[in-house]
Amino acid sequence: MHIAVAGNIGSGKTTLTGLLAGHYGWEPHYESVDFNPYLVDFYNDMRKWSFNLQVYFLNKRLQDIVEFQDSGRNVIQDRTIYEDAMIFAPNLHDMGLMDSRDFDNYSSLFSLMQRMVRYPDLLIYLRSSIPNLVEQIRKRGRGYESSIRIDYLSGLNDRYEQWITDYKGVLLIVDVDTCRFEERKEDFKYITDRIDAQIFIDSPTLTSPR
Repeated sequence: MHIAVAGNIGSGKTTLTGLLAGHYGWEPHYESVDFNPYLVDFYNDMRKWSFNLQVYFLNKRLQDIVEFQDSGRNVIQDRTIYEDAMIFAPNLHDMGLMDSRDFDNYSSLFSLMQRMVRYPDLLIYLRSSIPNLVEQIRKRGRGYESSIRIDYLSGLNDRYEQWITDYKGVLLIVDVDTCRFEERKEDFKYITDRIDAQIFIDSPTLTSPR
């Protein structure tokens, strides 16, 4: 089984991935941040390093998915390959931070890779407002994230909402402005109850009413 957690920067993907891995005994796979050779350079000069960063993520994500599909293990993944290709790269291109030549090259590469992957068995999307994202980014105190632009976060949020609207796989949406799963046990139970219903009862797409 392949479960994936999606959401904007600061939405709580890594935290929820760890909590769900512990709760269900799933194998967690986290986004490569601390060992990413391009991330600090990217936040210092987005235009120069955007293509390098996105290709790095695309390559790493494909390696992970192929491993998941071949392993037969129950895996929960922090962020998906679709977010890289359908949200982050187009947002950089639209902001003028990735030129059209690089974006076209990147898009062609993703189209080829997409033939090798399939949707997760369940996608959990963490929906968040911009003020909440900014506060969570501030709390975790990563120095290289201090220069993230609000318009960059906002553009990503808009693209996330469009992507989720068109998403064809099995989906659970959690509003993290109000569902504080890290702080309140009842909120975490709310999420696990919805996951249990999806996995064991084969219910339709689930959307948090909170």
